[in-house]
Amino acid sequence: MTEFQHRIVTEARAWIGTPYRHQASCRGAGADCLGLVRGVWRAVCGAEPERPPAYSMDWSEPQGEERLWAAARRHLRELPNGEAAPGDVLLFRMRAGSVAKHLGIVTETGEAPRFVHAYSGHGVVESPLSGPWARRVVARFAFPKEDG
Repeated sequence: MTEFQHRIVTEARAWIGTPYRHQASCRGAGADCLGLVRGVWRAVCGAEPERPPAYSMDWSEPQGEERLWAAARRHLRELPNGEAAPGDVLLFRMRAGSVAKHLGIVTETGEAPRFVHAYSGHGVVESPLSGPWARRVVARFAFPKEDG
């Protein structure tokens, strides 16, 4: 693991235990999955490049628009599908036919892969990247490095 990846994983794990709060991004006080990624961004990359507009719990499902995926493409580096690395941001489609609307940060790979995410009803947790979760991954991204 590189030093940059280590910083991302350490920061993501520092958010564990933060309560789930829709649209929030405050470690210890509240975060949703986007808020977690935004908070890690602030810690490892600096100021956020874009303030997300207000969004509903169903994201953009009624419109069928992949707004979260588009925002990830604007600010993160899209990676080819394949083996995830520590610090990667995963984008999940929670149901077939719906828009991708959940994010997590890979913390462990190999035999027992894990990721940190803010999950409604649970808060920020570290979960096994088990088959049911892995099957929902639709895209993988990396944070931009500090040097651009």
